[in-house]
Amino acid sequence: MNKYEIRTNQKKEAIIQSALELFREKGYTNVSINELAATSGVSSVSIYNYFGSKEGLVKECARILLRETTQAVERLLNEGIGFKEKLMQAVALCAEMPNKLMEHYFTKEAIDDQVFVELFSKSAGEIRMDILGAFIDSGREEGAIDASISTETVLVFLQAVGSIQNQWGTASEYKSKVGELYKLMLYGLIGR
Repeated sequence: MNKYEIRTNQKKEAIIQSALELFREKGYTNVSINELAATSGVSSVSIYNYFGSKEGLVKECARILLRETTQAVERLLNEGIGFKEKLMQAVALCAEMPNKLMEHYFTKEAIDDQVFVELFSKSAGEIRMDILGAFIDSGREEGAIDASISTETVLVFLQAVGSIQNQWGTASEYKSKVGELYKLMLYGLIGR
C-alpha cells in the first residue's frame, strides 16, 4: 500500500468511527455532515468522496457493526453439519443481530430517530440478503434446495419471513414464535 492509500484508509476509518459515535448518541437526523467532518478531522468533501452521502455512511457503519455476525455466518458454511441446521442457524443470526445491535449499541435518542432506524435496518437487510444468498447457492449445490426455485425467489420469501418477525413486539413473544416460523419456513404446512 502506498502513502496515499494509507492516508485514505486512515481518513475513512476516522470518519466511520466518528459517525458510529455520533449516530450512537444522536441518531441520524441530528448529525450534520459538517459535524461529522469536524469530529473526524476531514473535510465534508472527503465524506462525500468516500461514501457518496450520509446514507452511504450509515450503510458502511451497518456493515462494520455486522462484521462479526457476517463472519460467524460465513463460518457456518464450512461446518460439518447438515444444510438445514446451517440455514436455521444463519437465519437466526441474521434475524436477531440487527435488533440486538440497535438495542445495545445505540441510545434511546438514536433509536427514536425513525430515519436512522429505517436506514440502518435497510442496510442490515441488504447485508443479510447477501449472506443468505450464499447459503441458498450452497444449499442448491448440496441438493437441499430445489434447483427450479431461483435464488431471487427464495430471498424474497426470506424477506417476507423477516417482515413477519418485525411484527412481534416483545422479546419473549419473538423467542416463542421464531422457532415455529423457521419450522414453517423449512418444512411448509404439510411437513416432511
